[in-house]
Amino acid sequence: MSYKFFPHTEDDIRAMLKTCGEKSLDDLYKDIPEDLVLKKEYDLPEGLSEIEVRKFFNGLADGNETLKCLIGAGCYDHYSPSVVNSIVSRSEFLTSYTPYQAEISQGTLQYIFEYQSMMAMLTGMEVSNASMYDGCTATAEAMMMAVAAAKKRNKVLISATVNPIVRRVVDTYAKYHGVTIEVIAEADGVTDRADFEAKVAANDVAGVIVAAPNFYGIVEDYTGWADFCHSHKTLLIMNNVASTLGVLKTPGEWGADIAVGDGQSLGIPMNFGGPYVGYLCTSKKLIRKMPGRIVGATTDMEGKRTFVLT
Repeated sequence: MSYKFFPHTEDDIRAMLKTCGEKSLDDLYKDIPEDLVLKKEYDLPEGLSEIEVRKFFNGLADGNETLKCLIGAGCYDHYSPSVVNSIVSRSEFLTSYTPYQAEISQGTLQYIFEYQSMMAMLTGMEVSNASMYDGCTATAEAMMMAVAAAKKRNKVLISATVNPIVRRVVDTYAKYHGVTIEVIAEADGVTDRADFEAKVAANDVAGVIVAAPNFYGIVEDYTGWADFCHSHKTLLIMNNVASTLGVLKTPGEWGADIAVGDGQSLGIPMNFGGPYVGYLCTSKKLIRKMPGRIVGATTDMEGKRTFVLT
């Protein structure tokens, strides 16, 4: 018996069967019950060439009606300059992964450093890490940062106006790390300030998570929220849509301690929901609690500028 895509010759097969003590390939499957063995040939059509397959699927695609997607919910159909696809077609620019000896690849470390610098500038924060898996996990990691910084507090509040998908990931992280999550009520599509203040005033909250804009697309007014949180030794975490950072008030301007979100809107296609990229920026005082890696700039023994993982 000959198989088109097997590299073995008939002599190879006979030699292997002899070593196994079997007479045919079918003997290799004799342990399978008879009633489960297919007794006929597969009724499959002849294979198609690559160009025929392309034509077939293009024909199917012609029946689709393309509409504008305005659903949002963390996945946005934005215009993306063609240069973005051109750059990420180079695999070394696609992720923040580094070689085993990272400092050997100075080019990789430099572009990560430039990314961190730009994200810190966009968010108005002091430091950024080298990116996260997505906005949901970045928010969950920010929750863990708040708990770690608070030490003896394990309760985190999250606004009901935060994306439900983000909230589910936060709930999952919290469940397996012993963190209690309480939801701040909403009123007319915005976070209920009275409920926020009442819960924070209990002095047992490590952090508060809010969104800007929120899940409904509303830009909430967070004036005084950071000061109120800090007066009760609580951190303020803001989840932002990345493409709005250059237009709306930044997390840093609101006084937030941690800024997180998804970078999909900066140029990643919708791609059926992922994969995307998350960002996490914070202040220098929380840098030791920040997850992931950070690339720093320094000088070598010859006084030249260089980059290192810190």
